[in-house]
Formats: sequence, C-alpha cells, structure tokens
Amino acid sequence: MSDAETYPSQEQLDRYAEQFNQSLTLKHFGARMSFPSGQKVVVIAEVRPEHRGGLGSDAVNGGIISALFDLVIGSTPALRDPTRRAATVQLSISFERPLRGDLLRAEATIDSMGSTTVFASARMYDAQGVVCARCQGVVQVSRMKWASGESPAVN
Repeated sequence: MSDAETYPSQEQLDRYAEQFNQSLTLKHFGARMSFPSGQKVVVIAEVRPEHRGGLGSDAVNGGIISALFDLVIGSTPALRDPTRRAATVQLSISFERPLRGDLLRAEATIDSMGSTTVFASARMYDAQGVVCARCQGVVQVSRMKWASGESPAVN
C-alpha cells in the first residue's frame, strides 16, 4: 500500500470475488463474496446443518462465525490492492447473541491502514438483519502478488 490512497476498479474487485466464489473453500461454506461499491467486503452464507451446534442448539457454531470473520477481515486489503498477498494476523470477536436462521451476512470495512498493515472491523447479521457478532482484526499485507495474480483462491 502506498501513502497515497489508491482504489482498484469495481471490475478488479468483482474478478477477485468471483475467483474466491469458485473456490472449494467458499463452496464448502455455502458462501459468496462481493465488494458492493468498493467500500466493504460482504459475505453471504446459507446456514447448513453442519454449521449449527452453538451450545448444542440450532445456532451457528462459533467456529463457523470465526472462519467467516477471518474471510471478510482478511479480504479487506483487496479494497486497496487485490493483487497483493495478505494474511489475517489477529482477530478479536464478540459473540453478542445466538445467530439463528438459514442465512447470515458478514460485512467488513477498513478502519485504518499503513503501508503493510490493515486494521478492519466486521459485523455478522442474521437473516433478520440483527447484529449477532462483531469482530476487529489486523491483516498483514505482503509486497508479493498472489500466485494467480488476482486472488488468493487456489482450489
């Protein structure tokens, strides 16, 4: 990331998301990523039976919530440069209420950033739009490009 604010085109962000959406990882989670208006990362996932089990109930398990927060927080550097490698190095999650229903939505935005570090925040909503969990995270950005040149999706 340079000192000057730079933004990728919506086409670049759409290509990044589509490569991720074709990956086995997102297919496994029943999730789709997008970058509406280039200002945030959004992941929408259908809640499957294997995602449930929080406290032995029908709520989404905290491990699934954590994984999806890792995905949206870890993808925020793409809002500035989708070609550079990045990895989540820290997540702090607050589980506020059980996430129930058949659909969830996670949204993340950049709070601040330096040349190789992104600080981001995310919220996870149930199908009724109620915030059920919040997350703050730190992502380290490399100077190296993704192996594909456009996305971290490898499978």
